[in-house]
Order: sequence, then structure tokens, then C-alpha cells
Amino acid sequence: MIHTGFDLELDGDQQAIAQLFQDFFAKEVGAERVRSAEPLGFDAELWEALCGLGGASMSLAAEAVAGAGATRCADLVVACEEFGRCVAPVPWIEHLAAAPLVPESDVLEGRRIVTLALHPAGPDGRWRLVPAGAVAHTVVGLDGDELVRVSSDPPWTSPANHGSAPIADRSTTQGERVVLGSRADFVRALDRWRLLTSAALVGIAAKAQDLALGYVRERRQFGRPIGAYQAIQHGIADFPARLDGARMLTHKAAWAWDENVRGATNVDEGEIRDACALTAMAFCFSSEAAAFVTDRSLHYHGSYGFSREYEIGLYYRRARAWPLLLGDPARERARLADLLWPVEHPLLAEGD
Repeated sequence: MIHTGFDLELDGDQQAIAQLFQDFFAKEVGAERVRSAEPLGFDAELWEALCGLGGASMSLAAEAVAGAGATRCADLVVACEEFGRCVAPVPWIEHLAAAPLVPESDVLEGRRIVTLALHPAGPDGRWRLVPAGAVAHTVVGLDGDELVRVSSDPPWTSPANHGSAPIADRSTTQGERVVLGSRADFVRALDRWRLLTSAALVGIAAKAQDLALGYVRERRQFGRPIGAYQAIQHGIADFPARLDGARMLTHKAAWAWDENVRGATNVDEGEIRDACALTAMAFCFSSEAAAFVTDRSLHYHGSYGFSREYEIGLYYRRARAWPLLLGDPARERARLADLLWPVEHPLLAEGD
């Protein structure tokens, strides 16, 4: 792919952000803390600590909020990759996706959690299975053609789900309702959620790779580490291409949003720079990469991979559950095809 102006290297600010959140999550989050937050999937003390670091306001530009922290999508994806590495039980991605639509002080300080309903409300006036809907004080989503926010007390309960995520149905009518904008505003927020989720999935895949490498070096069979056998080596050799590809696509999508690159897609020439198309590509590829790496890593753990004592199970479940919040992966791939090959493309013209 041609990516004029796109640099894969992290700049100084991104390196500092990565180190900041890597240190924070390494200190604050371990496997036991993640497990202790299940089944709801929310740790209030961890959320407070993350907000104290400025995490709740990171998706706002510095000129909008003094000291907001990150000003670019390129910075946000670096932070969210570190979040994915530890699968922290806080609704950070949902809050970052919705916060720019509700730039109020209690939201920016994290005292009020906001989230994004990924699907329009149904005829009964309810948003279904809203990410972080069980713990969020405000839900932003589509109701008809209007983008609205509805504030009400969170239910603090969630249906059982594979990823122990705090999902819940929420009403569009019960609570304080404010019209924020139109469908176009929602589409941008949804792409922000896709992008940040892609980064978190890259983090999941990176951690699963580390877990696999650590285990196959330690586990011994027939007098040697199992990582010495070619079948294991060949399997692990598939990891870097998927992981690096997912990371590259995610960072390129972030670059396209920061540069406001729209409509620059020429599949025939191998040039894809449109922000929306790249975001869909990153989401699809990162979802598949995380599922692949966690599946193979769990396989190499043998029966231990299914026990609570080993971390890989936490990553295996979330690698599948997080993308499914958006719905059937086939629909997202079909949407990507429409972005890459619009109906006016010669190959799709009627009669060809």
C-alpha cells in the first residue's frame, strides 16, 4: 500500500504516552484484579485511578480542555494498545468514543461515565446490549435520525457474556434526554470506537504472543522445552505478520483521521488512505488477528489454557467478545467491501 506522509515509527510524544500507560497498568492491573471484577467487568477504584491520570479526557483536543493529554488519534491508539495488553476492567474505550460529544467537566474528570450505543434504538425505545451500559451514567446513541444523549442511573447488572463485559439494555426515554446532533455525528463516534477497539485488540494479540512464548520456553516434554519442536515454532512464526499487520493498519487509520484524509481510495492502484475505509480494515484485521493469536496461544498451553490459574483464558474470551459488540463480523466485512468498491466501480456496474 502507498502511504504518503505516514510514518510507522512512534514519535517522542507517543513513546512517552506508551510508557506512561504501560507503567500504570503494570502497577495497577494483574490477572487477579481482572478476575475479581468478573462477572460485571468493572473496577470502580481502577477507573478512579485511571481518571486521576487524565485518562477520561484524552479524546478531547488540548485547545478544548486544558491539560487534556492526547490531542491525536495517533496518541490514543498507543494508549489503548496498552489497555488491551492488560484487559483492564474499566469502560475506557466506550468513554473515549462518546466523551467528545459530551464535553462537560464531570465527564472529562470521569465522575460521570459516558458510553456509545453501537446500534440505533429499536421501535420499543431501547438500545440493546450497550457496551458499558451496565455502569455508564449517560448513553449517547441514535434514536431515529437524531443523535441523543440520555442520562439516568446505571443498572449495575449485566447479562452473562463471554467477555465479562458490563453490557446492558438502556432506554431512550427514561432519564434526561438531550438532542446532540445528527446521524453524521454518530457515524464519526462509531468509527472512533472501531479505531480504539482495534488498538485494544492489537494489545490483546501482543500479550497473547508473549504468554505463548513464555509458556513454550518453560514447559518441558521429553526432556526439552516444547518450544524446541518445529511444529510449535512454525505455529508461533505466524504471529508477527498478523500482529504487525494489525498494528500498522490501526496506526495508519489513526494517521488518516488526524490528517482528515477522506475519499482517497484506489484499490486498483493499491492506494488506500481514506480514514473510514482504513478504520474498517483495521477493525476487521485486528479482530481476526486477536482471535487467531489467542486461539493458538491457548492451544499451546494445553489443558492449562482452560484453567483460571493461567492468564491466556482472559485474553481468549475478550478477543472474541469485544468485536462482537458491533454485531456479526460478516456485516462489517460487507460494509468494508462497500467502502472499497462502491457501486459505481466498473467491476460492479450492472451487466458486467
